[in-house]
Amino acid sequence: MVCANTTPKENDEEKATQDTVDTKLGDLGTAILSGIFDSLSPPSDTPDDAKALAPADPAAPAKLPTRFSACVTRAESGRRIKEELEKYETKITIHENNNLQAVQDADIILLGCKPHVAEKILANDEMRTALKGKLLISILAGVTETQLGNIVYPEGTTPSFGACKIVRAMPNMAATVRESMTVIGTSDPPLPEETNKMVDWIFTRIGRIVRLPPDNMDACTALCGSGPGFVAIMLESMVAGAVAMGVPREEAYMMAAQTMRGTTGLVLQGGEHPAMVRDKVMTPGGCTIGGMLVLEEGGLRGTIAKAIREATVVASQLGEGKQGVNGTRF
Repeated sequence: MVCANTTPKENDEEKATQDTVDTKLGDLGTAILSGIFDSLSPPSDTPDDAKALAPADPAAPAKLPTRFSACVTRAESGRRIKEELEKYETKITIHENNNLQAVQDADIILLGCKPHVAEKILANDEMRTALKGKLLISILAGVTETQLGNIVYPEGTTPSFGACKIVRAMPNMAATVRESMTVIGTSDPPLPEETNKMVDWIFTRIGRIVRLPPDNMDACTALCGSGPGFVAIMLESMVAGAVAMGVPREEAYMMAAQTMRGTTGLVLQGGEHPAMVRDKVMTPGGCTIGGMLVLEEGGLRGTIAKAIREATVVASQLGEGKQGVNGTRF
């Protein structure tokens, strides 16, 4: 869970401009914090002239978080987070098994736990009070804004004003290299402009963002959240073929990864449709068309599409709290 406090503590002049972020996440949460820290305070080994030349972000919200805390359940997790973030000037406070205190001190909460754990964390009167008027951003697979709203505010407990604002987002593990594709669910009614700016600012620290209706979020979880796993197995398969034909393994991994990176660059930066990329390298009687026909005969296109559809169904059932969902279909 990551939270941010945009209000200073009383009689705390030194921290009068600081915010707090609280996190209960694994590697993904640390990656998000790292991206935020990179924007607020570059690593200590960054040259001073480079820091001075860093341009201001015109899309940034009026107030940025500068005080941070992380919620963990094990001391080892806290130590790992501190070690990974120690190169930054911005510091972080670790809360071990004390989610309530962190949320009470924060204005923005980024929730990242196993979907079935959300109710245990959020469903109590003290947490409900601590969340009053704050922004709760969920990166839980399959858990809708409505489900989270029902957890925080069971029937008959929603306040007439001051309810926390809930936003659903789905980043992926490429956040660790600032290349995440984060999908943010649109809100109804729309969020205030400054709140939208804050959400966008957080996730553009780690890559690209797109906003889509809530009904698309499970499919986006499959495409973007599970996608790196699908792409990785394709990369491994390409490398295996090259190694089988005598290419050294280390060089094969570098070449396959760069080939994937270059292809995505043609689509994202060059504006090429994937079919056009394919046709440009598929000369008559050449090696590409020979390999392409093998892929088509093996049903690769349909298999990949089916994997995305399957992952979408699994994501939706995980959000409903079901267990063992991968073993229920054929």
